[in-house]
Amino acid sequence: MRVFVTGATGFVGSAVVRELLAAGHEVLGLARSDAGAASLTAIGAFVQRGSIEELDSLKSGAATSDAVIHTAFNHDFSKFKESCEFDRRVIETLGAALAGTTRPLIITSALGVLPKGMLGTEETAPASGAAAHPRAATEEAASAVAARGVRVSVVRLPPSVHGDGDPHFVPTLIKLARRTGLSAYIDDGGNRWPAVHRLDAARLYRLVLEKQSGGGWYHAVAEEGILLRDIATAIGRRLGVPIVGKPRDEAAQHFGGFVNFAALDVPASSALTREQLGWDPKQVGLLADLEQGRYFAA
Repeated sequence: MRVFVTGATGFVGSAVVRELLAAGHEVLGLARSDAGAASLTAIGAFVQRGSIEELDSLKSGAATSDAVIHTAFNHDFSKFKESCEFDRRVIETLGAALAGTTRPLIITSALGVLPKGMLGTEETAPASGAAAHPRAATEEAASAVAARGVRVSVVRLPPSVHGDGDPHFVPTLIKLARRTGLSAYIDDGGNRWPAVHRLDAARLYRLVLEKQSGGGWYHAVAEEGILLRDIATAIGRRLGVPIVGKPRDEAAQHFGGFVNFAALDVPASSALTREQLGWDPKQVGLLADLEQGRYFAA
C-alpha cells in the first residue's frame, strides 16, 4: 500500500515511516526541507515536497496514495490555539482529497481533549463547554470528514510519547528544572499523564492502517497514568535539584505557558484498542526510560 505521511520527518512520524517500510508498505513522506527530503530518501521513502501550510501539496500527496496518515502538528505552545484551528483546515483538506473513495485517513489527536480526572476510554467524547480543549478542533474535523463518507480513524496520543529524540513534554520539564533549579509539580503532584514509547505508537498506526475497516477512535496508551510527582522526582534526582510541589496559584510563575499541560490529569485506557487490533506495547516505560539517562545527555 502506498501511504502518504505528514510529519514524516518528525518525532512520531519518522517512526511511523520506518514501521510502514519495514512492513512492506510504500511511503510518500511530506518534507519541507532538503535535509528532510534526504533523510526520507535514505531510508527508502518517496518524497512529497511541501508543508502542511501548503494545502496544494497535501492534496497532491493524498491524491496519489492509497491511504493517508496525518501526524504533523505545530507544537509551538505560544500559538497552541491557532495550531489547533489550523489542524482543522489540514484535516478538511485531506478529507476532501479522499472524498468519494474508500481510501483511509488516519489522523492524530491528543488525550488532553478528554474530560479531566476520569479514566478515559476510546468511547469517551472530548470535554465540551468551558472545559473544552483547543485540540478538540482536530476531532471535530475528523467527525465532519467522516460524515461525508471518508474512512477516518483517530489515534489519540498521550502527553508523553517518549523515546530517543523526544522534543516535547518531558524535555520541557527538564529544561524548566535546569533553568529554575527546581523540579516541580503542581499541588501534591497527583495528576496523571498517560505515556507510550514512540515505537509502540508507530506500530499502532500501522495496525490501524492494516486492520481497521470503517474507522474509529484508538488510544496509544501503554501506561494509563503516571503521577506528575513521580516524573518530577525522576528528573530532580537525575539533575540533583530540589523536588517541590508548587501551589496552584504559584504554578504559572514557574511553568509559564506550559502550566496547563503540567496540570493535565487525563488517565486513559487502551483496552479496546488492544482488543480490536491486537496491539501489545513492548517498549520500556517512561520512568524506566528516564532512568537510562538519555534525556539528560544534552
